[in-house]
Amino acid sequence: MSRYDRTVWIRVIGTVMTTIAGFMIRPFLSLFLFDKMNGDLLVTALIIGLQPLTGLIAGLYAGGLADRYGRKPVMIAALVIEGISILGYMWADSVLSFALLTILNGIGGTLFFPAASAQVTDVVPENRRSEVFALLHTALNVGAACGPLIGVAIYKVNPNIAFMICSGAMLLYALLILWQVPETLSLELRQRAQTAKRDPQSKQPRLRFRDHKLLFYMAASSLPVSLLYTQVESVFPQHLKTQFSADYLDVFATLMTINGAMVVLCQILIAKFSERFPMQRVILIAYLLLAGTAIGYGWSNALVLFILAEVLFTLGEMMNGPQIQKAISVMAPPEQIGRYFAVFGANWGICGALGPILGAFAFLHIGGAWWYTIIAGLLVVVAFTQSRNVKQAVSGSSPTTAAHEKKDLPALS
Repeated sequence: MSRYDRTVWIRVIGTVMTTIAGFMIRPFLSLFLFDKMNGDLLVTALIIGLQPLTGLIAGLYAGGLADRYGRKPVMIAALVIEGISILGYMWADSVLSFALLTILNGIGGTLFFPAASAQVTDVVPENRRSEVFALLHTALNVGAACGPLIGVAIYKVNPNIAFMICSGAMLLYALLILWQVPETLSLELRQRAQTAKRDPQSKQPRLRFRDHKLLFYMAASSLPVSLLYTQVESVFPQHLKTQFSADYLDVFATLMTINGAMVVLCQILIAKFSERFPMQRVILIAYLLLAGTAIGYGWSNALVLFILAEVLFTLGEMMNGPQIQKAISVMAPPEQIGRYFAVFGANWGICGALGPILGAFAFLHIGGAWWYTIIAGLLVVVAFTQSRNVKQAVSGSSPTTAAHEKKDLPALS
């Protein structure tokens, strides 16, 4: 317990609490909307795509808000917005109402994660950041392990119960942060940001592509990974339905539970083991494992093969997630940490907005097998590019990183 700051443990508790509730509805939200939209897959995909599309737009401001006003108020506001929007699904009864609530949910989700990731960078020394990101990923997957099976049972009885539980968890997490988590952004940086806002002469430079090329290259090279994730949450249940008919919901929940259980049991060990090797090599292997996952998803015709593909997916995400987040935290200038995570996180917004629509179109016209094969090809192509990007990021060879090289920050007591 003493190895990490109290702020980290509050994040862990809140993440476990909200993801158990969130994964009760997250895997089945597309199915819920599919039923409400009278079986129209494209309309369902469009509504699902509104959340990340809105998040992509909100993400242009999310990092700056966290760097200007602090991590704590932005995180609390984000959780309150998410909690209200999720509760609203209980009473939504039209395309417009579902669309508005999805937009609101996208704003909340996008505001939270840049501030939360920047908060970790504030309080955790560089040599422990991959451990902490791995710990938080483990907490996230406690929800992935427990939530789906609980969600199946609740979904079959009354989906509104799951929406109530999820909304309550979000609001309770907001209260926990308000009560127990101090502001981690230093007063000096907040004052500097406020001064820059009022005084055009001291305004901080924008994150222009020509000055921060490596950051944008890393975000672009993460697009195929995000694309794979969006298919798992949107098209994959429909793809499973073609293989398992009436039992596809149980198969889907089982695969997600295997993923979550493996992460809970192995993530910290994988993170520590990965530290023995160059980060760029770990990223390369992770991308190739995810490519194998896409092939497995597309062409498997038996449960055991889908389970094998899920194991590859889990290993790939355990290797990729903490390492890539650490790379971003290392290369980010202190006064732009929130914005760096926001820009990098835009890859999720882009794929989240376009992925379900592309996936639905591809699924209807070329089938799930060939669509997942295309994704696998994209992952192989960018695997070597992202490996080089990460090597450059951690070596401090980019102009931005070299100019803002920083020492480890001491953990807050």
